[in-house]
Amino acid sequence: MRKELLFSITKKDLKITWFSGTGSGGQHRNKHQNCVRLQHIESGIIATGQSNKDRINNMKEAFYNLTHNIKFKIWCNIKGQEIMSGKSIEETVEELMSQENLKIEIQKEGKWVKEYI
Repeated sequence: MRKELLFSITKKDLKITWFSGTGSGGQHRNKHQNCVRLQHIESGIIATGQSNKDRINNMKEAFYNLTHNIKFKIWCNIKGQEIMSGKSIEETVEELMSQENLKIEIQKEGKWVKEYI
């Protein structure tokens, strides 16, 4: 099975904010802005990295937290489906809710039967 890249997320898709950490770590941690907050602009999902004293490891942690966030995974799946189908989620829902696609189930003679509206 061949996998293809449907879309990519780059630095321009993120809002990156550095801030000072709190807690243990001494003066270095409290004086320097080593902690990072990543916000994926399109989905609004936020992830942070703040358990290390250096920026590089905190950035790695924040990216890991972002990519393993269940809401972000759901957003990626929805985005991939939009790209594959060529339709937005709103267009797909509108199509599925059209009159010819709506059906109800009623009970006739003790059996459930699908009837189209």
